[in-house]
Amino acid sequence: MADSDNSRDAGQPSDPDAEAPKLSELLDRGWKVFEEVDSTNEPLGSTSVQAKVKRGVAMLEEASGMAAQLHLFSRNEELEEVATADLKYLLLPALLGALSMKQTSREKRLDSVRAARAYFMDFLRRCKEYHVSHFQLPPSAEDGSGVDAAAEDGASVSKTVHRPSDLVAQAAQRQAKIERYRQKKELEARLSDVRRAVDSGQADDEVSREFYLLTVRRWVTVCLEEMESIDQEVEILSKMDILKQSAGKHPARPVRPPMKPFILTKDAVQAQVFGAGYPSLPTMTVDDWYEQHRKRGALPDQGVPSRVAVDDDTDPQEREEEEKERRLEQDDEESLLRARNWDDYKDTHHRGYGNRHNMG
Repeated sequence: MADSDNSRDAGQPSDPDAEAPKLSELLDRGWKVFEEVDSTNEPLGSTSVQAKVKRGVAMLEEASGMAAQLHLFSRNEELEEVATADLKYLLLPALLGALSMKQTSREKRLDSVRAARAYFMDFLRRCKEYHVSHFQLPPSAEDGSGVDAAAEDGASVSKTVHRPSDLVAQAAQRQAKIERYRQKKELEARLSDVRRAVDSGQADDEVSREFYLLTVRRWVTVCLEEMESIDQEVEILSKMDILKQSAGKHPARPVRPPMKPFILTKDAVQAQVFGAGYPSLPTMTVDDWYEQHRKRGALPDQGVPSRVAVDDDTDPQEREEEEKERRLEQDDEESLLRARNWDDYKDTHHRGYGNRHNMG
């Protein structure tokens, strides 16, 4: 059937005299939409695929409402008491959750994954009540302590699901994943054989019942896997929302403008030389730099008198000679005695005296 036929509001035909779709038709159409979306090669976020997802969700939601009004399932009955034709309606919440996960709107992503988790949880609870297969029910969204929701059966089982801290729990969780994967592959292999008989139209009630039971059990493994990834995604999306809200409350700090590069020069002539050679690079003299920082009060010793430094341009040897002359002028006895002794030494010892190096 063309998609245009399903694009009209499911269960609400444009002609008021037309017959509304039956429950089985809505389920089959929604199921078909999911299979098409799940196997399509188009981008999941494309307009056509998202429109198809929206139509499928609308069909399955209407089918779920009709199934609830008909009271197809009850907690007081066993799985054997459910009619074969009604077994496929157990899949309604699972298909709804799977299609909800296909919605890619960033603004509504958190709502979509939370809705998908609620659908998967509803499906798993119903399968647990009917003992469709043996599995451990994940904690509900409201239960943060990790207590199994299967306490409705009278057995309160405590378990740790979120990030087990010990190696034993991690090994058990890993083993459970391996077991689920093995069961899923076995169910898919058995389903492929039974599906051929169902699609040919020659399957009896027993084969049809086996087909729907295998399909429901396969979806149990799928939902358990999806629940783990949903819990991780919800945690990430929740933290992102908190960060966005906190960022909106606290305005961002103003960004300082970047400091322009400059070259320190000793005098104005050197500044002109650099300025002529590098017209795009501003320059300033040392005096200009000092005056600019003095006005800003950014000098480290501004306002504090500092010791006058010795003129760096004076030669150290000249300063030593000047110091000797100053001492002689002041008739320093020690300096005079040292000078006389040095003069006597030079009279008796010529320049190079005693240097016998390399003279044979």
